[in-house]
Amino acid sequence: MVGGVTIRPAERREAAELAILVDIAAHGFASWLWYDAVQHGVTDTAFERGRNKLREEPGPGNWRDALVADVDNEVAGLSLGYGVGPEAAEIVAGHPVLEPLLALQRQIVGHWFIESLGVYRHQRGRGIGKALLAKEFERAGSAPVSLITESHNGRAQALYRANGFGEAARAEAVPLFEESKKHDWVLFTRKVA
Repeated sequence: MVGGVTIRPAERREAAELAILVDIAAHGFASWLWYDAVQHGVTDTAFERGRNKLREEPGPGNWRDALVADVDNEVAGLSLGYGVGPEAAEIVAGHPVLEPLLALQRQIVGHWFIESLGVYRHQRGRGIGKALLAKEFERAGSAPVSLITESHNGRAQALYRANGFGEAARAEAVPLFEESKKHDWVLFTRKVA
């Protein structure tokens, strides 16, 4: 426990809450992607798709890769991390908005990748993000640690820089909607000391 925050492995039964936190980390991008399953009649809601993805799908990015931050017996945040192997070069973008993200991820084969780091708004400012990062650094071992964030997410970038990350690359984001805010995806990497 760090400052009232307990970091522990996620449990499969928490997949619905993990989906909410993944979407918070992605500022709605995850639920936008998950909505495709609704349009194709696979699920009734985007969050049902997110829950199913985190609960059941094999491969990286499911509940087995997640850490949960508990504060006062309540889930307050999560991080989701895994090693990026050579198979990353073979992943085909299912949608054009994913291509810039995959292009950045192809640059970090051999790195530990933090896919999501999300904390509920009412829990922010308590060191939860820092505690989750520290656990991800432990899980990474001797591998460099990388993550991707939006260029306009100054609060997250400040956290990452304060924890040893530096900007490694950028890619222009494909807008989700015509009126979407233009931004870049920014790859941050923390070298092993």
